[in-house]
Amino acid sequence: MENYKIKLYGFNNLTKTLSFNIYDICYAETEREQKDYIAYIDEQYNSERLTKILIRVAEMIGAQVLNISKQDYEPQGASVNVLIAEERISPENIDKSCNQGKPFFEEIGIDKENMKKGNTSQDTDTVHAHLDKSHITVHTFPEYHPDNSISTFRVDIDIATCGEISPLNTLNYLIDSFDSDIITIDYRIRGFTRDISGKKFFTDHNITSIQDYIEPEKLKIYDAIDVNVYQSNIFHTKMLIKEIELKNYLFNQDVYEIAPKKRLEITDRLRKEMIEIYSGMNIY
Repeated sequence: MENYKIKLYGFNNLTKTLSFNIYDICYAETEREQKDYIAYIDEQYNSERLTKILIRVAEMIGAQVLNISKQDYEPQGASVNVLIAEERISPENIDKSCNQGKPFFEEIGIDKENMKKGNTSQDTDTVHAHLDKSHITVHTFPEYHPDNSISTFRVDIDIATCGEISPLNTLNYLIDSFDSDIITIDYRIRGFTRDISGKKFFTDHNITSIQDYIEPEKLKIYDAIDVNVYQSNIFHTKMLIKEIELKNYLFNQDVYEIAPKKRLEITDRLRKEMIEIYSGMNIY
């Protein structure tokens, strides 16, 4: 059945929540390299860059940014919070406590007026975006194993929207924004709305799998499985990268300086770490 515009009685009261979670795995051999890796990740994905990503997400779902709060943490990690609106809001109807993106828009050179009109293409460690009908948050969690030289970097992004906005069309952009070895995605629709005859609708768009919203070329890189509860409008997809090219996982090391036997050992460690995270259990 094709999607169609439902004539509603009152507001669209459906809540759509997308949780996007990625892990990036790295081999950093010495304690010094591990700490340097954490510092590198902390700099690469600081609150400034994460905010740009969230602003781009808000733009993609057609939302107006009302307020931004962001924080970098010690010793590592960051968060961002963005308040957004589904449609253009008259300034006199916006609470004075909302900064409408100030001073962040000025800091990164985004023309706020163009942003409101949807004419900007500019993009943004934990970030939380608030909308009048929804919010966007991002959190980062860099860490390293104390014994086996494996470091992991996790990013959690949550997009909660109400009304007609659906965050599913941001998936390909989010996958491109991070180096992702494992991806877990949850999508849930809650609540209901009514048409003009009083009939309840528990969803306003067709969905059978989150994978339908991911570009086929991206899916080819991963092994992916679904765990869906259709009756409850709950959808879950997890993805594990298929191939490990060792040179892409070494921090401050040249793969050709490592003996072939050790290359295999490192690759096995990386794959074990990925499988444990993907399956949610330790392997002994």
